[in-house]
Amino acid sequence: MSEFKEQVTVQSSGIGKYNDGHVGSSTNSLPKDAVVAGAQSSSQADDSERPVQPADLVDEQKKGSFAYFRTKEFYITVILGQILAIANTSTGTFTTLLGLEHWAVPAFQTFLNYVLLNAIFTPYTMYRYGMKGWLRMVYRDGWKYIILAFCDVEGNYFIVLAYQYTTMLSAQLINFWAIVVVVVLSFLFLRVRYHITQVIGIIICIGGMGVLIASDHITGTNGGDVSSGNQLKGDLFALLGASFYGLTNTGEEYFVSTRPVYEVLGQMSFFGMIINGVQAGIFDRASFQAAHWNGKVGGYLTGYTLCLSLFYCLAPLLFRLSSAAFFNVSMLTMNFWGVIIGVEVFHYQIHWMYPIAFVAIIIGQLIYFLAQKVLSEARKPWLGTNQERGVVGLFTAKRKIVHAIPEAEYRDQTDHIPAANTSSV
Repeated sequence: MSEFKEQVTVQSSGIGKYNDGHVGSSTNSLPKDAVVAGAQSSSQADDSERPVQPADLVDEQKKGSFAYFRTKEFYITVILGQILAIANTSTGTFTTLLGLEHWAVPAFQTFLNYVLLNAIFTPYTMYRYGMKGWLRMVYRDGWKYIILAFCDVEGNYFIVLAYQYTTMLSAQLINFWAIVVVVVLSFLFLRVRYHITQVIGIIICIGGMGVLIASDHITGTNGGDVSSGNQLKGDLFALLGASFYGLTNTGEEYFVSTRPVYEVLGQMSFFGMIINGVQAGIFDRASFQAAHWNGKVGGYLTGYTLCLSLFYCLAPLLFRLSSAAFFNVSMLTMNFWGVIIGVEVFHYQIHWMYPIAFVAIIIGQLIYFLAQKVLSEARKPWLGTNQERGVVGLFTAKRKIVHAIPEAEYRDQTDHIPAANTSSV
Protein backbone atom coordinates (compact mmCIF):
# COMPACT_ATOMS: atom_id res chain seq x y z
CA MET A 1 0.00 0.00 0.00
CA SER A 2 2.89 2.35 0.73
CA GLU A 3 4.22 1.80 -2.80
CA PHE A 4 0.79 2.57 -4.20
CA LYS A 5 0.56 5.82 -2.21
CA GLU A 6 3.94 6.87 -3.57
CA GLN A 7 2.72 6.10 -7.09
CA VAL A 8 -0.32 8.31 -6.57
CA THR A 9 1.83 11.09 -5.19
CA VAL A 10 4.24 10.97 -8.12
CA GLN A 11 1.63 10.70 -10.87
CA SER A 12 -0.78 13.26 -9.51
CA SER A 13 1.48 15.81 -7.90
CA GLY A 14 0.79 18.40 -10.57
CA ILE A 15 -2.97 18.10 -10.39
CA GLY A 16 -4.80 21.10 -9.03
CA LYS A 17 -8.12 22.83 -9.61
CA TYR A 18 -9.36 25.06 -12.34
CA ASN A 19 -11.13 28.26 -11.52
CA ASP A 20 -14.42 26.54 -12.33
CA GLY A 21 -13.72 23.74 -9.84
CA HIS A 22 -12.68 20.99 -12.29
CA VAL A 23 -9.67 18.84 -11.62
CA GLY A 24 -6.65 19.53 -13.80
CA SER A 25 -3.40 21.40 -13.93
CA SER A 26 -2.73 24.05 -11.35
CA THR A 27 -1.76 26.50 -14.15
CA ASN A 28 -4.94 28.41 -14.92
CA SER A 29 -3.91 29.23 -18.49
CA LEU A 30 -3.87 25.59 -19.57
CA PRO A 31 -6.92 24.00 -21.22
CA LYS A 32 -9.00 21.53 -19.25
CA ASP A 33 -7.59 18.50 -21.07
CA ALA A 34 -3.94 19.47 -20.56
CA VAL A 35 -1.52 17.15 -18.86
CA VAL A 36 0.11 17.91 -15.53
CA ALA A 37 2.82 20.55 -15.52
CA GLY A 38 5.76 18.16 -15.60
CA ALA A 39 4.76 16.67 -18.99
CA GLN A 40 3.51 19.77 -20.84
CA SER A 41 6.38 20.33 -23.27
CA SER A 42 6.94 16.81 -24.66
CA SER A 43 4.59 16.88 -27.67
CA GLN A 44 1.20 17.95 -28.96
CA ALA A 45 -0.13 14.44 -28.27
CA ASP A 46 1.07 14.64 -24.70
CA ASP A 47 -0.70 17.96 -24.28
CA SER A 48 -4.02 16.31 -25.09
CA GLU A 49 -3.64 13.63 -22.44
CA ARG A 50 -5.67 13.87 -19.27
CA PRO A 51 -3.96 13.60 -15.88
CA VAL A 52 -4.21 10.29 -14.09
CA GLN A 53 -7.03 10.43 -11.58
CA PRO A 54 -6.84 8.93 -8.06
CA ALA A 55 -9.94 6.83 -8.75
CA ASP A 56 -8.32 5.39 -11.88
CA LEU A 57 -5.23 4.42 -9.92
CA VAL A 58 -7.38 2.61 -7.35
CA ASP A 59 -9.24 0.83 -10.15
CA GLU A 60 -5.93 -0.35 -11.60
CA GLN A 61 -4.57 -1.89 -8.41
CA LYS A 62 -5.57 -5.27 -9.84
CA LYS A 63 -5.45 -6.14 -13.54
CA GLY A 64 -7.41 -8.53 -15.74
CA SER A 65 -11.01 -9.59 -16.34
CA PHE A 66 -11.22 -11.12 -12.86
CA ALA A 67 -9.92 -8.07 -11.00
CA TYR A 68 -13.09 -7.52 -9.00
CA PHE A 69 -13.22 -11.20 -8.01
CA ARG A 70 -9.94 -10.69 -6.13
CA THR A 71 -11.41 -8.01 -3.86
CA LYS A 72 -13.19 -8.53 -0.56
CA GLU A 73 -15.98 -6.24 -1.78
CA PHE A 74 -17.03 -8.86 -4.33
CA TYR A 75 -17.65 -11.52 -1.69
CA ILE A 76 -19.39 -9.03 0.58
CA THR A 77 -21.66 -8.01 -2.31
CA VAL A 78 -22.72 -11.55 -3.23
CA ILE A 79 -23.20 -12.66 0.39
CA LEU A 80 -25.04 -9.48 1.32
CA GLY A 81 -27.37 -9.96 -1.66
CA GLN A 82 -28.28 -13.44 -0.43
CA ILE A 83 -28.77 -12.23 3.16
CA LEU A 84 -31.23 -9.66 1.84
CA ALA A 85 -33.00 -12.35 -0.21
CA ILE A 86 -33.32 -14.56 2.89
CA ALA A 87 -34.56 -11.63 5.01
CA ASN A 88 -37.18 -10.74 2.41
CA THR A 89 -38.20 -14.39 2.11
CA SER A 90 -38.59 -14.54 5.90
CA THR A 91 -41.04 -11.65 5.78
CA GLY A 92 -43.09 -13.66 3.27
CA THR A 93 -42.98 -16.67 5.57
CA PHE A 94 -44.28 -14.63 8.50
CA THR A 95 -47.01 -13.19 6.26
CA THR A 96 -48.09 -16.74 5.35
CA LEU A 97 -48.12 -17.72 9.02
CA LEU A 98 -50.28 -14.68 9.79
CA GLY A 99 -52.68 -15.78 7.06
CA LEU A 100 -52.95 -19.21 8.66
CA GLU A 101 -54.06 -17.42 11.83
CA HIS A 102 -56.74 -15.59 9.81
CA TRP A 103 -54.94 -12.25 10.19
CA ALA A 104 -54.64 -10.07 7.08
CA VAL A 105 -54.10 -6.33 7.53
CA PRO A 106 -51.41 -5.56 4.89
CA ALA A 107 -50.96 -1.80 5.28
CA PHE A 108 -50.82 -1.92 9.08
CA GLN A 109 -48.39 -4.84 8.89
CA THR A 110 -45.85 -2.69 7.01
CA PHE A 111 -46.63 0.37 9.14
CA LEU A 112 -44.89 -1.23 12.13
CA ASN A 113 -41.66 -1.45 10.12
CA TYR A 114 -41.68 2.28 9.39
CA VAL A 115 -42.38 3.03 13.05
CA LEU A 116 -39.37 0.99 14.19
CA LEU A 117 -37.00 2.47 11.61
CA ASN A 118 -38.21 5.99 12.38
CA ALA A 119 -37.67 5.43 16.11
CA ILE A 120 -34.07 4.41 15.42
CA PHE A 121 -32.81 6.67 12.65
CA THR A 122 -34.73 9.95 12.96
CA PRO A 123 -33.54 10.71 16.54
CA TYR A 124 -30.00 9.76 15.53
CA THR A 125 -30.17 12.12 12.54
CA MET A 126 -31.37 14.91 14.85
CA TYR A 127 -28.47 14.13 17.18
CA ARG A 128 -25.92 14.29 14.36
CA TYR A 129 -27.31 17.43 12.70
CA GLY A 130 -28.85 19.20 15.66
CA MET A 131 -32.51 20.20 15.64
CA LYS A 132 -31.90 23.28 13.48
CA GLY A 133 -29.77 21.32 11.04
CA TRP A 134 -32.39 18.58 10.82
CA LEU A 135 -35.16 21.11 10.15
CA ARG A 136 -33.05 22.78 7.45
CA MET A 137 -32.47 19.40 5.83
CA VAL A 138 -36.19 18.58 5.92
CA TYR A 139 -37.04 22.00 4.48
CA ARG A 140 -34.48 21.60 1.69
CA ASP A 141 -34.84 17.90 0.81
CA GLY A 142 -38.09 16.84 2.45
CA TRP A 143 -40.06 16.80 -0.79
CA LYS A 144 -37.57 14.37 -2.32
CA TYR A 145 -37.90 11.97 0.60
CA ILE A 146 -41.70 12.25 0.45
CA ILE A 147 -41.60 11.01 -3.15
CA LEU A 148 -39.18 8.21 -2.21
CA ALA A 149 -41.32 7.15 0.76
CA PHE A 150 -44.53 7.26 -1.30
CA CYS A 151 -43.05 4.95 -3.96
CA ASP A 152 -41.82 2.55 -1.28
CA VAL A 153 -45.16 2.41 0.54
CA GLU A 154 -47.16 1.93 -2.64
CA GLY A 155 -44.78 -0.73 -3.94
CA ASN A 156 -45.34 -2.78 -0.79
CA TYR A 157 -49.09 -2.18 -0.84
CA PHE A 158 -49.80 -3.08 -4.47
CA ILE A 159 -47.66 -6.22 -4.48
CA VAL A 160 -49.47 -7.55 -1.40
CA LEU A 161 -52.80 -6.57 -2.97
CA ALA A 162 -51.94 -8.33 -6.24
CA TYR A 163 -51.70 -11.76 -4.60
CA GLN A 164 -55.35 -11.52 -3.60
CA TYR A 165 -56.42 -11.55 -7.25
CA THR A 166 -53.80 -13.19 -9.43
CA THR A 167 -51.62 -16.30 -9.38
CA MET A 168 -48.15 -16.38 -7.89
CA LEU A 169 -46.80 -17.27 -11.35
CA SER A 170 -48.21 -14.09 -12.90
CA ALA A 171 -46.98 -11.91 -10.05
CA GLN A 172 -43.46 -13.37 -10.22
CA LEU A 173 -43.24 -12.87 -13.98
CA ILE A 174 -44.42 -9.27 -13.68
CA ASN A 175 -41.85 -8.62 -10.93
CA PHE A 176 -39.19 -8.86 -13.64
CA TRP A 177 -40.53 -5.47 -14.70
CA ALA A 178 -38.78 -3.96 -11.65
CA ILE A 179 -35.41 -4.91 -13.17
CA VAL A 180 -36.38 -3.27 -16.46
CA VAL A 181 -37.50 -0.09 -14.67
CA VAL A 182 -34.23 0.12 -12.71
CA VAL A 183 -32.04 -0.42 -15.78
CA VAL A 184 -33.93 2.15 -17.88
CA LEU A 185 -34.01 4.80 -15.12
CA SER A 186 -30.33 4.30 -14.28
CA PHE A 187 -29.39 4.57 -17.96
CA LEU A 188 -31.46 7.70 -18.63
CA PHE A 189 -31.11 9.70 -15.42
CA LEU A 190 -28.02 8.40 -13.60
CA ARG A 191 -25.84 7.97 -16.73
CA VAL A 192 -25.12 4.32 -15.95
CA ARG A 193 -23.76 2.38 -18.91
CA TYR A 194 -24.00 -1.41 -18.70
CA HIS A 195 -21.28 -3.72 -19.96
CA ILE A 196 -22.25 -6.65 -22.18
CA THR A 197 -21.28 -9.08 -19.40
CA GLN A 198 -23.74 -7.35 -17.07
CA VAL A 199 -26.54 -7.73 -19.60
CA ILE A 200 -25.67 -11.40 -20.13
CA GLY A 201 -25.54 -11.95 -16.36
CA ILE A 202 -28.99 -10.42 -15.88
CA ILE A 203 -30.42 -12.58 -18.69
CA ILE A 204 -28.95 -15.75 -17.17
CA CYS A 205 -30.35 -14.84 -13.74
CA ILE A 206 -33.78 -14.28 -15.26
CA GLY A 207 -33.45 -17.65 -16.99
CA GLY A 208 -32.71 -19.26 -13.63
CA MET A 209 -35.79 -17.62 -12.17
CA GLY A 210 -37.75 -19.00 -15.11
CA VAL A 211 -36.64 -22.50 -14.12
CA LEU A 212 -37.87 -21.86 -10.57
CA ILE A 213 -41.25 -20.71 -11.86
CA ALA A 214 -41.47 -23.72 -14.18
CA SER A 215 -40.77 -26.10 -11.31
CA ASP A 216 -43.46 -24.37 -9.23
CA HIS A 217 -45.87 -24.83 -12.11
CA ILE A 218 -45.00 -28.55 -12.36
CA THR A 219 -45.55 -29.09 -8.63
CA GLY A 220 -48.72 -26.99 -8.61
CA THR A 221 -47.50 -24.32 -6.18
CA ASN A 222 -48.26 -21.36 -8.46
CA GLY A 223 -51.90 -21.33 -7.66
CA GLY A 224 -53.90 -18.31 -6.62
CA ASP A 225 -57.51 -17.46 -6.01
CA VAL A 226 -58.69 -16.35 -9.44
CA SER A 227 -62.24 -17.62 -9.06
CA SER A 228 -63.52 -14.05 -8.92
CA GLY A 229 -62.35 -13.46 -12.49
CA ASN A 230 -60.18 -10.51 -11.43
CA GLN A 231 -56.80 -11.94 -12.49
CA LEU A 232 -56.24 -9.02 -14.88
CA LYS A 233 -56.76 -6.62 -11.98
CA GLY A 234 -54.21 -8.55 -9.94
CA ASP A 235 -51.71 -8.49 -12.80
CA LEU A 236 -52.12 -4.73 -13.12
CA PHE A 237 -51.60 -4.32 -9.36
CA ALA A 238 -48.42 -6.42 -9.60
CA LEU A 239 -47.19 -4.38 -12.55
CA LEU A 240 -47.85 -1.15 -10.66
CA GLY A 241 -46.14 -2.46 -7.53
CA ALA A 242 -43.08 -3.59 -9.51
CA SER A 243 -42.88 -0.13 -11.13
CA PHE A 244 -42.93 1.56 -7.71
CA TYR A 245 -40.22 -0.84 -6.49
CA GLY A 246 -38.04 0.06 -9.48
CA LEU A 247 -38.47 3.77 -8.76
CA THR A 248 -37.70 3.25 -5.07
CA ASN A 249 -34.58 1.17 -5.64
CA THR A 250 -33.13 3.63 -8.17
CA GLY A 251 -33.95 6.62 -5.97
CA GLU A 252 -32.51 5.02 -2.86
CA GLU A 253 -29.27 4.12 -4.65
CA TYR A 254 -28.89 7.78 -5.62
CA PHE A 255 -29.68 9.07 -2.12
CA VAL A 256 -27.37 6.74 -0.16
CA SER A 257 -24.48 7.60 -2.51
CA THR A 258 -24.81 11.31 -1.72
CA ARG A 259 -26.15 11.32 1.84
CA PRO A 260 -25.51 9.33 5.06
CA VAL A 261 -27.53 6.12 5.41
CA TYR A 262 -29.05 7.23 8.71
CA GLU A 263 -30.46 10.36 7.07
CA VAL A 264 -31.96 8.44 4.14
CA LEU A 265 -33.51 5.70 6.28
CA GLY A 266 -34.68 8.22 8.86
CA GLN A 267 -36.43 10.43 6.34
CA MET A 268 -37.86 7.58 4.28
CA SER A 269 -39.28 5.90 7.39
CA PHE A 270 -40.51 9.20 8.85
CA PHE A 271 -42.59 10.09 5.81
CA GLY A 272 -43.34 6.45 5.06
CA MET A 273 -44.85 6.08 8.53
CA ILE A 274 -47.16 9.03 7.88
CA ILE A 275 -48.19 7.91 4.39
CA ASN A 276 -48.64 4.28 5.40
CA GLY A 277 -50.51 5.24 8.55
CA VAL A 278 -53.01 7.31 6.59
CA GLN A 279 -53.40 4.54 4.04
CA ALA A 280 -53.95 1.92 6.75
CA GLY A 281 -56.51 4.14 8.45
CA ILE A 282 -58.46 4.45 5.20
CA PHE A 283 -58.23 0.95 3.71
CA ASP A 284 -57.55 -1.37 6.66
CA ARG A 285 -60.15 -0.27 9.17
CA ALA A 286 -62.56 -3.13 8.51
CA SER A 287 -59.77 -5.72 8.25
CA PHE A 288 -58.21 -4.49 11.49
CA GLN A 289 -61.45 -4.88 13.40
CA ALA A 290 -62.17 -8.33 11.93
CA ALA A 291 -58.63 -9.66 12.43
CA HIS A 292 -58.06 -12.52 14.85
CA TRP A 293 -55.61 -11.54 17.59
CA ASN A 294 -53.62 -13.95 19.78
CA GLY A 295 -50.10 -14.60 21.02
CA LYS A 296 -48.99 -16.23 17.78
CA VAL A 297 -50.13 -13.22 15.78
CA GLY A 298 -48.06 -10.96 18.04
CA GLY A 299 -45.01 -13.17 17.62
CA TYR A 300 -45.38 -13.38 13.84
CA LEU A 301 -45.84 -9.61 13.58
CA THR A 302 -42.69 -9.10 15.65
CA GLY A 303 -40.72 -11.49 13.46
CA TYR A 304 -42.01 -9.88 10.30
CA THR A 305 -41.12 -6.38 11.50
CA LEU A 306 -37.62 -7.34 12.62
CA CYS A 307 -36.81 -9.16 9.36
CA LEU A 308 -38.16 -6.32 7.23
CA SER A 309 -36.29 -3.72 9.28
CA LEU A 310 -33.07 -5.72 8.87
CA PHE A 311 -33.74 -5.78 5.14
CA TYR A 312 -34.18 -2.00 5.04
CA CYS A 313 -30.99 -1.44 7.05
CA LEU A 314 -28.79 -3.63 4.86
CA ALA A 315 -30.20 -2.72 1.42
CA PRO A 316 -28.47 0.73 1.31
CA LEU A 317 -25.09 -0.97 1.81
CA LEU A 318 -25.69 -3.15 -1.25
CA PHE A 319 -26.77 -0.08 -3.22
CA ARG A 320 -23.40 1.51 -2.36
CA LEU A 321 -21.33 -1.59 -3.08
CA SER A 322 -23.14 -2.45 -6.29
CA SER A 323 -26.33 -1.06 -7.84
CA ALA A 324 -30.11 -1.18 -7.80
CA ALA A 325 -29.94 -3.50 -10.82
CA PHE A 326 -27.81 -6.08 -8.99
CA PHE A 327 -30.03 -5.67 -5.92
CA ASN A 328 -33.05 -6.82 -7.94
CA VAL A 329 -31.04 -9.63 -9.53
CA SER A 330 -30.10 -10.87 -6.04
CA MET A 331 -33.78 -10.96 -5.10
CA LEU A 332 -34.40 -13.58 -7.80
CA THR A 333 -33.16 -16.30 -5.41
CA MET A 334 -36.00 -15.56 -2.98
CA ASN A 335 -38.15 -18.37 -4.36
CA PHE A 336 -35.36 -20.88 -3.69
CA TRP A 337 -34.86 -19.71 -0.12
CA GLY A 338 -38.64 -19.70 0.33
CA VAL A 339 -38.76 -23.40 -0.42
CA ILE A 340 -35.79 -24.13 1.86
CA ILE A 341 -37.56 -22.37 4.73
CA GLY A 342 -40.87 -23.96 3.74
CA VAL A 343 -39.39 -27.45 4.03
CA GLU A 344 -39.10 -26.95 7.78
CA VAL A 345 -42.05 -24.64 8.38
CA PHE A 346 -44.68 -25.80 5.88
CA HIS A 347 -43.24 -29.25 4.97
CA TYR A 348 -42.66 -28.39 1.30
CA GLN A 349 -40.95 -30.81 -1.08
CA ILE A 350 -37.90 -29.57 -3.01
CA HIS A 351 -38.22 -30.18 -6.74
CA TRP A 352 -35.06 -31.37 -8.52
CA MET A 353 -35.05 -28.24 -10.69
CA TYR A 354 -34.59 -25.89 -7.72
CA PRO A 355 -30.84 -26.46 -7.15
CA ILE A 356 -30.22 -26.08 -10.91
CA ALA A 357 -32.10 -22.77 -10.95
CA PHE A 358 -30.24 -21.48 -7.90
CA VAL A 359 -26.85 -22.33 -9.42
CA ALA A 360 -27.87 -20.63 -12.68
CA ILE A 361 -28.77 -17.43 -10.83
CA ILE A 362 -25.47 -17.43 -8.91
CA ILE A 363 -23.53 -18.03 -12.15
CA GLY A 364 -25.41 -15.11 -13.69
CA GLN A 365 -24.33 -12.92 -10.79
CA LEU A 366 -20.70 -13.95 -11.29
CA ILE A 367 -20.88 -13.13 -15.00
CA TYR A 368 -22.45 -9.78 -14.08
CA PHE A 369 -19.14 -8.78 -12.43
CA LEU A 370 -16.82 -10.46 -14.94
CA ALA A 371 -15.43 -7.29 -16.53
CA GLN A 372 -15.60 -5.05 -13.45
CA LYS A 373 -12.59 -3.19 -12.09
CA VAL A 374 -11.61 -2.85 -8.44
CA LEU A 375 -14.18 -0.16 -7.60
CA SER A 376 -16.82 -1.85 -9.78
CA GLU A 377 -20.34 -0.37 -9.49
CA ALA A 378 -19.43 1.40 -6.25
CA ARG A 379 -17.96 4.08 -8.51
CA LYS A 380 -21.14 5.96 -9.41
CA PRO A 381 -21.06 7.97 -12.66
CA TRP A 382 -23.23 10.76 -11.25
CA LEU A 383 -20.75 11.55 -8.47
CA GLY A 384 -17.85 12.71 -10.63
CA THR A 385 -14.57 11.13 -11.72
CA ASN A 386 -13.21 10.87 -8.19
CA GLN A 387 -16.64 10.61 -6.52
CA GLU A 388 -16.17 14.16 -5.25
CA ARG A 389 -19.93 14.72 -5.00
CA GLY A 390 -20.43 11.56 -2.96
CA VAL A 391 -20.45 10.82 0.73
CA VAL A 392 -17.45 9.26 2.50
CA GLY A 393 -19.51 6.41 3.93
CA LEU A 394 -19.28 2.71 4.57
CA PHE A 395 -18.69 0.71 1.35
CA THR A 396 -18.57 3.81 -0.87
CA ALA A 397 -15.94 4.15 -3.61
CA LYS A 398 -15.03 7.59 -2.29
CA ARG A 399 -14.10 6.10 1.08
CA LYS A 400 -11.74 3.64 -0.62
CA ILE A 401 -10.19 6.38 -2.78
CA VAL A 402 -9.61 8.69 0.20
CA HIS A 403 -8.07 5.86 2.22
CA ALA A 404 -5.75 4.95 -0.67
CA ILE A 405 -4.15 8.40 -0.79
CA PRO A 406 -3.56 11.13 1.82
CA GLU A 407 -6.86 12.90 2.48
CA ALA A 408 -5.27 16.34 2.19
CA GLU A 409 -3.92 15.45 -1.25
CA TYR A 410 -7.34 14.13 -2.30
CA ARG A 411 -8.97 17.38 -1.25
CA ASP A 412 -6.42 19.34 -3.25
CA GLN A 413 -7.24 17.36 -6.37
CA THR A 414 -11.02 17.39 -6.19
CA ASP A 415 -13.87 19.77 -5.60
CA HIS A 416 -14.58 20.91 -2.06
CA ILE A 417 -16.31 18.21 -0.02
CA PRO A 418 -19.42 19.59 1.74
CA ALA A 419 -19.47 19.10 5.49
CA ALA A 420 -22.71 17.11 5.30
CA ASN A 421 -21.00 14.54 3.07
CA THR A 422 -18.12 13.63 5.38
CA SER A 423 -20.05 11.17 7.53
CA SER A 424 -18.57 7.72 8.08
CA VAL A 425 -22.01 6.18 7.66
